[in-house]
Amino acid sequence: MSTVTSLGDFLRTRRARLHPRDVALPDFGGTRRVAGLRREEVAQLAGVSIDYYTRMEQGRVANPSDTVLDALARALRLNDDESRHLHQLAQPRQTTRPARRHQAGRQHVRPMLQRLLDELNDMPALVMGRHMDILAWNPAAAALFGDYAAMDPAERNIARITFLDPASRDLYADWSACARENVAYLHLEAGRNGPGDPRLAHLIGELSLKSEDFRRWWAEHPVQDKTSGIKRFHHPLVGDLELTYESLRAADDPDQALITYAAQPDTSSHDALHMLLAWTAPTATGAHQPTD
Repeated sequence: MSTVTSLGDFLRTRRARLHPRDVALPDFGGTRRVAGLRREEVAQLAGVSIDYYTRMEQGRVANPSDTVLDALARALRLNDDESRHLHQLAQPRQTTRPARRHQAGRQHVRPMLQRLLDELNDMPALVMGRHMDILAWNPAAAALFGDYAAMDPAERNIARITFLDPASRDLYADWSACARENVAYLHLEAGRNGPGDPRLAHLIGELSLKSEDFRRWWAEHPVQDKTSGIKRFHHPLVGDLELTYESLRAADDPDQALITYAAQPDTSSHDALHMLLAWTAPTATGAHQPTD
């Protein structure tokens, strides 16, 4: 979980996925001793010395400039999420929020997000907090994902459920893709929060210990924010569902996100979701915010 190790791992995995032809460099053939680009090739593309880039991979550059980091992002063909992640790993003091001491206490749902949950009756919705913790949910989310209220509060975590609850492999039609997205988001969290976040370190340690899939994907260092997309489900009650999800964050509190799931009108998924909510409606009313 150290920033130095994460930065080196990130840079190495990103140059390993590129070939000289991907970045318009000559390839003289023969067997390459390393996968992807060599350090000197990355340095050449970024316009820095080989020694400087080597020291960056080793975590021995204290404060690289934005200009250098932007050049590296272009050289390594990073997307927007990856470029921000690079800056956060290389400049933890500048990009992480002050000390983040508040993380030691329990996170509470923002009142407005709770009000939105209370109003959402026809679509599954939940509030995700730091480390992918589930802070609150509505009955439709419980109908789709399962009864969060019956779980130990320490286990109400999206990544933990995805990797450690066997039922999730049946629920998600594209389980591997969903699970890998969770790994990518946790990497983003680790870079955003900086080193010294004990709860995140504990979660990553537990998942690494208990899940071979998590260990493998964590080592690949994927990075992706959780914003929007399509999820396919195979629900035990209503069968196949294809739902669009959207994550909404307040500008002044990115540590909480309201995630909603909806089906396109006039589709079999819309009918199946409507049927699921009708069947489960008598068992729960109103949005749920844990009191424990």
